[in-house]
Amino acid sequence: MEITFSSSRDFFGVTVFLVNEGLELSKALKDLDKASFITKAISLDKGFTGKFGQICLIPLPTEDRLFLIVGIGKKYTENGMRSVGECVASKLNSHKIASANIYVDEIASQELGSDLCASSIAFGVKLRNYAFTKYYTTKIEEHSISLNTINMVVDSPEKTSALFTRFGIVADATNMVRDLINEPANVLSPVSFAEKCLSSQEFGIKVTVLTGAEMKTLGMNALLGVAQGSINEPRMVILEWNGDPTDTSKIALVGKGVTFDTGGINLKPSTGIAEMKHDMAGAAVVFGVITALAKRKAKVNALSVLGLVENMPSGSAQRPSDVVVSLSKQTIEVDNTDAEGRLVLADALWYTIEKYSPQYVIDIATLTGAIVIALGDGYAGLFSNDDTLAGRLIEAGKKTGNLLWRMPMGDHYDKQINSDIADVKNTGQAGRGGGSITAAQFLQRFVKDSKWAHIDIAAVDHAKFLSHSPKGATGFGVRLLEEFIYANHEKR
Repeated sequence: MEITFSSSRDFFGVTVFLVNEGLELSKALKDLDKASFITKAISLDKGFTGKFGQICLIPLPTEDRLFLIVGIGKKYTENGMRSVGECVASKLNSHKIASANIYVDEIASQELGSDLCASSIAFGVKLRNYAFTKYYTTKIEEHSISLNTINMVVDSPEKTSALFTRFGIVADATNMVRDLINEPANVLSPVSFAEKCLSSQEFGIKVTVLTGAEMKTLGMNALLGVAQGSINEPRMVILEWNGDPTDTSKIALVGKGVTFDTGGINLKPSTGIAEMKHDMAGAAVVFGVITALAKRKAKVNALSVLGLVENMPSGSAQRPSDVVVSLSKQTIEVDNTDAEGRLVLADALWYTIEKYSPQYVIDIATLTGAIVIALGDGYAGLFSNDDTLAGRLIEAGKKTGNLLWRMPMGDHYDKQINSDIADVKNTGQAGRGGGSITAAQFLQRFVKDSKWAHIDIAAVDHAKFLSHSPKGATGFGVRLLEEFIYANHEKR
């Protein structure tokens, strides 16, 4: 969609005005309301009190104009204004409106300032104005979004437009990630995913793709064990963005990329199995983040590592009770073939740390159903061996609305993944109890003494209802990790 910024106050067509819970009118609205038509229309809508998300439509009878008065409640934070933009986009699309002005007045911007307020609203509009319609052949309009042009009316268009540049790039990256996650597994295999990653070279990203044979030579038997039941070859993709040649430190992001997860021999039940095409969401997120950094030429050094496999049952599939020798040389008893993501990440984490010695390593994965039980769909689970890193990630989550909840770790849980016949096994002894924690303890055994965080997004990677995302993939994690890097590591 096209988003422009102007200072023109000729409010023809559709214009969105924002009011707070006190129904305080901006100066522009007061100037337009000389005959008290707007005030009377608002007063007639008894349910409209200016609470967040409420809307009052006011068609002007003698002119080609339509005003949408949108309640913003008391959401005067940056994250709140982004939510306002999401709400506005949803309302405009529900009324099949193609273009509109959004007037950012002194009421909405009183705490953030006009530029940041308008940029945040536009960011929310772009995030919400998304639909995955690639495979519809009939009733395309019914499933498509109608909104294609937004003009933000602000005092300083050039300044606001410059501020929005970063937000626009992150929104585009988020929507690209949603597209990848929404793709069916017969289209997005490990090989085709790796091929898509090659396109990021045009932005200055160095891309390295390891084949199954190359990973075998290196000794990545934990990752390869997951892939051996599928006819689709595995891949590992390393994307490097070196935006600060004066610095030798790197931030490493590692993503789980199981393009479809049947559970392997420990086959999943049929209910919900179609959603397992989303099991590559972590890999999609780290691909999106590195692309966003490169597109806006961020002055930081970062890399994303994607472990790409498909977990299928077959005559060649990995069996429960198999023992594999990981890249780290630690032996792993495969107690359950459906606990496969941690096997992929074990080799990907060890490879990343050994080869690149990053300042921090952060992995993100749709790792456990247990995190869904623990946190529902409001937070992703955060596990870390470093308090500073965890605190910064939590703050980035609050800033972006990608909320994190830190979970416990410790010896009590670590002992539960000791194996009777190998160094470690891929499940805990307590069954489903603490399953997300024992999964994190497993990963910790493959990070040595690195500062590390693990983000389990199994509950938040897709949604049936969220204001910032239509049904399907959410792109959770792109804004979070981009903000973490921007706030803590990027030179400006």
